[in-house]
Formats: sequence, structure tokens, C-alpha cells
Amino acid sequence: MTAEEIMTAEVTAVRSSDTVGRAVSLLSELEVRHLPVIDNGELVGMLSDRDLRELGLYQVADLESIERVQTLSKMKISDVMNGDVLSVNPGAAVREIIDLMVEERVGALPVVDGHTGAVVGIVSYVDVLRAAAENMD
Repeated sequence: MTAEEIMTAEVTAVRSSDTVGRAVSLLSELEVRHLPVIDNGELVGMLSDRDLRELGLYQVADLESIERVQTLSKMKISDVMNGDVLSVNPGAAVREIIDLMVEERVGALPVVDGHTGAVVGIVSYVDVLRAAAENMD
């Protein structure tokens, strides 16, 4: 089984110049935990809900924290994204994907076409678990 067979092909991405607030809205609206960051058709980073939690974006306890969250929401994604992004090609074996996710402690990997450099999908730990469950039947 390969990345192409288990990936989510409809990928919603953000640009590095978008605001953190836009990313938070998309993560919530789409009920996903990872957004590829794509500029001019090229994968330049990943943004996860974990990145946003580490900023303290979801911690609102008083007026000071509300102001902090408002400030963070206006920041550019380029200021908080992980620019050292890992990816796999469509033919990557699921075993390779699992090993990479575990070794690098990531929950999702963009699937990038080796010829064009275009992001053609994303494989999350949910996709991997779903594929494993289907193979258990």
C-alpha cells in the first residue's frame, strides 16, 4: 500500500503571508490538525495545531491573555510555521510513512509529486490507522 492509495487528495493549504487567525479558522472549520504552507506552488512549511498550542493561542484566562491571543492571531504564518518540512512521494510505502512519522514525531506528511513539486495530498496518522484497520478485516 502506498501514500497515493491512503492520502487525502483534497488538501487545503495556507500561504506563509496568511495570518495565524486564518489558519486557526481553517483548522476548526475543516476539523483537521495540519495545514501545508504553499507559496507560488511550492511547499515551504507545515502548520499544526500543536504549533499553535505551543504559542499559547488556545489559553485564555484573563484580559491580558485575550490581548495576547488577539496579537498572535494577527501574526503571519511564516513566523510560527515549521519550515523544515518533511514530505513523501505518492509511491512511498505505508511502512516508510509510519517509520518517518514515528521517528520525526509528526502527525501528517504532505505528499509531493517528485516531477512537478506540487502537493498532491496529505497523509495523516488517521489515514494510516484507517488503512491498517481496513487491512485487518
